[in-house]
Amino acid sequence: MKIVDAAWLPSEAWRPIGSRRVRVTGSGALVDTVRDEIRAAGGSLDPDGDLVFTLGGDPDRLGEEGFEVDGDVVRAAAPHGLLHGLFHMLRGGTAGTQKPALARRMLDHWDNVDVHPVMGQVERGYSGGSLFWQDGEPRRDLTRVRAYARLLAASGINAVALNNVNVHATEAHLLTDRLGEVAELAGVFRRYGIRVHLSVSFAAPVHHGLGTADPLEDEVREWWSKATANVYATIPDFGGYLVKADSEGQPGPFSYGRSHADGANLLAAALAQYGGVVHWRAFVYNHRQDWRDRSVDRARAAYDHFTPLDGTFADNVVLQVKHGPLDFQPREPVSPLITALPGTRLAVEFQVTQEYTGQQRHVCYLAPMWSELLRGTGGPAIAEHAAELVAVANTGDDPFWTGHPLAQANLYAFGRLAWDPAADPLAVLDEWITLTFPAAPGLLRDTLHEIMDGSWRSYERYTAPLGVGFMVRPGHHYGPDVDGYEYTPWGTYHFADRDGVGVDRTVATGTGFAGQYPSPWSQTYESPGSCPDELALFFHHLPYGHVLHSGRTVIQHIYDTHFAGAREAAAMREAWRRVSGVVALDRYERVAALLDEQVRSAEEWRDQVNAYFFRKSGVPDWEGRRIY
Repeated sequence: MKIVDAAWLPSEAWRPIGSRRVRVTGSGALVDTVRDEIRAAGGSLDPDGDLVFTLGGDPDRLGEEGFEVDGDVVRAAAPHGLLHGLFHMLRGGTAGTQKPALARRMLDHWDNVDVHPVMGQVERGYSGGSLFWQDGEPRRDLTRVRAYARLLAASGINAVALNNVNVHATEAHLLTDRLGEVAELAGVFRRYGIRVHLSVSFAAPVHHGLGTADPLEDEVREWWSKATANVYATIPDFGGYLVKADSEGQPGPFSYGRSHADGANLLAAALAQYGGVVHWRAFVYNHRQDWRDRSVDRARAAYDHFTPLDGTFADNVVLQVKHGPLDFQPREPVSPLITALPGTRLAVEFQVTQEYTGQQRHVCYLAPMWSELLRGTGGPAIAEHAAELVAVANTGDDPFWTGHPLAQANLYAFGRLAWDPAADPLAVLDEWITLTFPAAPGLLRDTLHEIMDGSWRSYERYTAPLGVGFMVRPGHHYGPDVDGYEYTPWGTYHFADRDGVGVDRTVATGTGFAGQYPSPWSQTYESPGSCPDELALFFHHLPYGHVLHSGRTVIQHIYDTHFAGAREAAAMREAWRRVSGVVALDRYERVAALLDEQVRSAEEWRDQVNAYFFRKSGVPDWEGRRIY
């Protein structure tokens, strides 16, 4: 099996450039990278070349990363734009001007330096071990990291956070005595225009011997100032810090009676003179709640914590908000916090790693979901409010990078949608197919679209009905367990009883969560008569006989969709069998084995969920199908 899979940069994809005589003008590390890429593709660097990459574009119009294509001339105002122009030409890009919609497009890696006894080497990672560390030590051969940097740059990513947001004791030393490891990685990513960021513990001063981490104490401010100065002396283009504070047991300013603005602004002050930013996660909620108390609603938490602080964060604080109010479920509404902070810089966070969407054992192409959220299909449009997009990475040292070879498409699509949130997700998928399988016949292209285009909705059908989430096995979150989290301190998610199912989040009779949205969405979600079917049980506790907009009752929708989802998973497997012999054997066999598992799991979901709700409701399937 290959040590490094080429993913969407196989050598065959470079033929349109490798066959050309190419002229590259300009100087600097990124211009050198452009030249290196052309040489590696077999292209001829020629001062009289007919394909030209040149600096000299209008900086006001193109910025740092934009470029313009006029015939066989690619022009940029800065070297980074020239590199993006190269990858645009690789994709067969058309003439015209391109510029990223968002200045920072970032991947967060949840890699641990050491293998954590509970979380492993990569928390919520489904693709093997870390790309950066092994057995507690930095990887000395960075060939794979360089290949990874190329893949990210080619998709549009320009920033990475290297380590887990749940910072453990070993990771705390990356900020200080192990900073050289970060600098070495930064040197690799720098050649592809990608800045390195670091997850840090709010309690880092305590980990290093100080008696307190109180953000208003002079000695704490001084500690962060000195530590940050050392970081920039070592890595001059360092991006900044990523912090998870007062969340799921991580330390934070609440321990000292301080606000999240106090905590974030402490780090922002240390970073400001160097141009660095602090990404401060808004994932703060009570994970020790009483499941019997129906007034407690985890979905409300981020809004309740952070809206009073709008306008109090420093200019170089970026509040990082999950796209939904819960936790990367197969279906959630847009987090209302995203629309409620006009005075705060926002980064919206997606999860490319498939924690709740099949863990890269299931095909689940997520770009259609992200596109709906970005464009505002059925809710507020994320793209209108976000200054940045961030995603939790899905990569590791697996030979195919992402465990499931088809999960590579999610990583590629995130970068492309972060560059252009208006892009058609199915066109992006076609782009990925063209690059990844440049010599493939039409049969493979058609088959991949058949399998992947609707795979997110298929996954939703056989798992989460009508916006209900968290019906997964606690801890590892794989496979069905309808009541797995229902009576735990982590939250209550479906409230199923003999009469109905769903969470009442209305203002009139429930938790009031629907009222956190601006008009007209607050009114849309408040009433079952206007709430979209796909979110009906997220916002309402409904009788099993309630008739949805589709004309089906709630209970029949549950039965029908779970049968349909399992059938669709089986159809994916059958479709893949048609391309035996068309793709490389190692890739074909990996996908085939994972599709077997997807079919098994989908049937398990179908049987457990349907049986659970049949026993709760006592309502038989109107088509007479067997429900266990």
